[in-house]
Amino acid sequence: MDDIVKQALAKWPNVPHCYGWLGLDARGNWYMRDDRTQAQGPFTSAKGSLLRHDKLIDFIQRNYDHDAQGQWFFQNGPQRVYVELEVAPWIWRLGDDFSVRSHSGIEVEPSACLLDEAGRLYLVAPIGLGLVHTQDVGIAAEAIEQGRWVPQDVRSQDLPERYGFMASPQSARETTTAPPGR
Repeated sequence: MDDIVKQALAKWPNVPHCYGWLGLDARGNWYMRDDRTQAQGPFTSAKGSLLRHDKLIDFIQRNYDHDAQGQWFFQNGPQRVYVELEVAPWIWRLGDDFSVRSHSGIEVEPSACLLDEAGRLYLVAPIGLGLVHTQDVGIAAEAIEQGRWVPQDVRSQDLPERYGFMASPQSARETTTAPPGR
């Protein structure tokens, strides 16, 4: 976490959290979701505006973390901005040498390979579960053919509980704060 973020947290410890305004898609892209976009539906159907500012993206990725409930967030100074995940908390990019890096540039060593009912390929690493980027599936296929990774079948709906992440902190919050009868 950036030092400036740590200082802001110490100075303003009680800033309310933000939900629904930031999303990470299946290709490792970040999206801002204003009120109008959020009113159109969940992140999977209404993404919002693609972030293109490299320094902002780098800042988000340096300050990307998760809480004890498996909700991923960007610590924006004193405010926690919870992230809506299209698929998983990490998107893996593969090198021609089968090296694996997260969408934020963290190099990892996978411990498991998973294949879901839709044919999506995931890797499990010490930092968590991630989806293999669609542009790198060919490299992943080579790794599988060489026996480096052996895919295990999995149902995508089981992944959040099995790997301890919450795809939509906003939806979970709305469910727990809804008035009776709703």
